[in-house]
Amino acid sequence: MTGLTPENQTVPTTAPATKHVPELGPPVKPKRNKYAFACAILASMTSILLGYDIGVMSGALIYIKRDFRITDLQVSILAGILNIFSLIGSCAAGKTSDWIGRRNTIVFAGAIFFAGAILMGLAPNYAFLMFGRFVAGVGVGYALMIAPVYTAEVAPASSRGFLTSFPEVFINAGIMLGYVSNLAFSKFPLKLGWRFMLGVGSVPSVLLAIGVLAMPESPRWLVIQGRLGEAKRVLDRTSDSPSEAALRLEEIKEAAGIPADCHDEVVQVSRKTSHGSGVWKELLIRPTPAVCRVMIAAMGIHFFQQATGIDAVVLFSPRIFKTAGLKTDHQQLLATVAVGIVKTSFILVATFLIDRVGRRPLLLTSVGGMILSLAALGTSLTIIDHTEKKVTWALVLSITTVMTYVATFSIGAGPITWVYTSEIFPLRLRSQGSSMAVVVNRVTSGVISMTFLLLSEAMTTGGAFYLFGGIATVAWVFFYTFLPETQGRSLEDMDELFSGFRWRDSKSKPKNNKNSSSNPQVEIGPNKL
Repeated sequence: MTGLTPENQTVPTTAPATKHVPELGPPVKPKRNKYAFACAILASMTSILLGYDIGVMSGALIYIKRDFRITDLQVSILAGILNIFSLIGSCAAGKTSDWIGRRNTIVFAGAIFFAGAILMGLAPNYAFLMFGRFVAGVGVGYALMIAPVYTAEVAPASSRGFLTSFPEVFINAGIMLGYVSNLAFSKFPLKLGWRFMLGVGSVPSVLLAIGVLAMPESPRWLVIQGRLGEAKRVLDRTSDSPSEAALRLEEIKEAAGIPADCHDEVVQVSRKTSHGSGVWKELLIRPTPAVCRVMIAAMGIHFFQQATGIDAVVLFSPRIFKTAGLKTDHQQLLATVAVGIVKTSFILVATFLIDRVGRRPLLLTSVGGMILSLAALGTSLTIIDHTEKKVTWALVLSITTVMTYVATFSIGAGPITWVYTSEIFPLRLRSQGSSMAVVVNRVTSGVISMTFLLLSEAMTTGGAFYLFGGIATVAWVFFYTFLPETQGRSLEDMDELFSGFRWRDSKSKPKNNKNSSSNPQVEIGPNKL
């Protein structure tokens, strides 16, 4: 009965596995699992916290600079330092989520960000504002790491890409809310307006903490804690069919070292498995070739996502539009809101394409569009910078290419980075591996955010975007040669995929997609974790 699964693997000959395989029949597209959808929505809402902070800070910086009379260097540090502070949360989130669970870690992230937003809104001076950003940054670090991990572990294979792209959707929704908040409070008195902009960020964190309490715990975390009964009940509700739920449970049990014939409600699991002991050695000191490749892929995709300049555009859109020729605060903020609308719209398009088109084609197309947009943006800003008179066509081209840049980013590089990282790590390494990838993401974002204004002064704003375009070109080559297609593969099957990957094999969709069963969402495959 080979060739009946998405992974194109031979079905094990043991009786329990063969019972799960459906009879041959015409392909039937599975319906979206509404419960898994709701869980993914709630978990991914955590990402609103980061998005709101990025979006609202872009406009708040205009008024903070005037109120506290700070320099461009201080503005740059204030804008980007949250990413550096978030490293603490990202590094701690892996261990925390293994100890207290994925769901409780999400609640913890919301509580920390709530405190940070309040402190920022009440800040009487620059130093106190920096302390508030430190607290908020820790919460953001927790949220960034845990949302895609939880969603990937809950989602069925048939819609995993769709559901794990939600964190990026909500980052964009948060950015959009931040831009709208800037516009709404821009007419307030100077000392109140930016404080309201930042303080309002505490509201989503409260709603998030309440909503998350209705979510189940991750079935994979429950299994590595030995709570098989609870895991089975969660899988029954989050899988597309009973047969898929049974297969997912068998695969997770095997990955966790629990015998397949064990059906107890609760079993004793070694401390090493349940609390992630020895994981760092497996990741960094003695990784297998497959794990080494996974680490390079995860860190590479996170590095290039940020090194191509997305946070510079999002944070400093008003400054970019001012350079392009928009003079008033209102014009700059209005154009920035338009950026948020475009960015959010295209991320929604991406969520419906990821599981249809595949990760690689969408990612490569996205980065190709970013390269062209960055080259055109750099050219238009350079022309404006070297021309004394107003060049209307260059102004229009600058605004248009900012829009196309965020659109092409949002349709691929934005969501696929989080989807890909949440998929490729083995079960025992997933929390800590994902946290390391997020560390790379935040460090790169922090460096870009804190150096963009200085870079613009040193080599002009147009020159900075030429640099980002060059980095995007290197990123395209890396993605093309190093990242295999993961569409339709089970989370427990990634070790084999990365062990034998050759870039020529992934120029198109995996062959196994052509020979799918009548239930293409069923995960069957060897577990080599």
